[in-house]
Amino acid sequence: MAMAFTGITQVIAILLLCIALAGCEAKVINVAKDPYNADDALAKARGIAKGKVDPNVKVFNVLDFGAKADGKTNAAMNFIRTFKAACNFRGSAMMVIPQGNFLIGPVIFQGPCFNPSPLIIKVAGIVKADPDISEYTGGADATEWITIQNIDGLIITGSGTFDGQGAESWKYNDCTKNDNCIRMPANIMFNKVSNAIIRGIRSIDAKGFHIFISNSQNFRIFNVHIIAPADSPNTDGIHMSKSSVVKISRSNIATGDDCVSMIQGSQNISIKKVTCGPGHGYSIGSLGHYEDELDVSGIIVKNSTLIGTDNGVRIKTYKASTPSKASGMIFQDIVMYGVRNPIIINQEYGKQSSKEPSKVAISDVHFVNIRGTTTSKVAVNLLCSESTPCQGIHMKNINLAYTGEPNNLPYSSTCTNAKVEYIGIQNPPPCT
Repeated sequence: MAMAFTGITQVIAILLLCIALAGCEAKVINVAKDPYNADDALAKARGIAKGKVDPNVKVFNVLDFGAKADGKTNAAMNFIRTFKAACNFRGSAMMVIPQGNFLIGPVIFQGPCFNPSPLIIKVAGIVKADPDISEYTGGADATEWITIQNIDGLIITGSGTFDGQGAESWKYNDCTKNDNCIRMPANIMFNKVSNAIIRGIRSIDAKGFHIFISNSQNFRIFNVHIIAPADSPNTDGIHMSKSSVVKISRSNIATGDDCVSMIQGSQNISIKKVTCGPGHGYSIGSLGHYEDELDVSGIIVKNSTLIGTDNGVRIKTYKASTPSKASGMIFQDIVMYGVRNPIIINQEYGKQSSKEPSKVAISDVHFVNIRGTTTSKVAVNLLCSESTPCQGIHMKNINLAYTGEPNNLPYSSTCTNAKVEYIGIQNPPPCT
């Protein structure tokens, strides 16, 4: 099968929708919104998942818009029409995906919406992606599977599943060999979305990222389950860029790449009580991949667990990058079981042939109360830039026992171009 990103189905669907809605011209719409309260929104999400819906909320069910729950008929247009009806309603609204199997190709759920309170999407069924990769245009600025954008106030809740059916596409992924590869479609892309709650859903077998958050603010992700095989390429669990105030908690992520990845412009991110494995751990980066990248700051990964992952907690930057900063990062109270590379800073990621060092300045990084087991004799590996050495690296109470195959190599830490302060237990021994 030749890999072709034509996106014909999506183009036709959008054109038909534009005709039905009398045009796709860009319009500035001022919508009066009730004050957003994250705690109230979360309580509402929990209640809706249990069937408790305010009688003033108007329900828009995809079945009423012609979707067939047979898992065979492409219901993309039916989903789009349902969303637009709910989005354009001048009161509280809820789009419902009931129990059943629904097949949809790439769709865009486009705001802004007219609802005074957060638009609700309740997912009870299984939504399956069209497995034919030629239906997706792909790429960082083109089609994902489900794109949700330009929305202020959103609740996605329920026990339903988004199945990317990615197995047929993974063989076309060449990103491990090609820095300029075409990225596979994400299961769900949030672009320019603010004040959002995502709770209870499952994402499985994404073609690319499972959840992709970009240019967004004030996001809460709770109790999500993300699953893909350990060898599925570039299937990051939650990937974010140019976004702030994102809180992820009480979730389970088992996938083929980073469980959570944070690249340029990620600020004030909190990850707590998240279990990762299999996967590549929690990663800041890759940074320095693009020109004029935004800084990264205020990252907290806390009270989390990693099981059998390739990496634990990692900061990675490309060589020969443009100047930027990554600072104010805390990895605390983390338990690792059989993790291959527990603690890593790698500023020679990617273009190994380049002789120019990374220009990403890493500072104020705290590794605190990290314990468990590792299969690597080098459990702490800090490889920083020669031109911008790491500053303010703090290691407090690191206790990782080696449980790999017996060999004669010493159990150790390595540090290059890094200024490190040590406090409390240090196992492996600190750099000398």
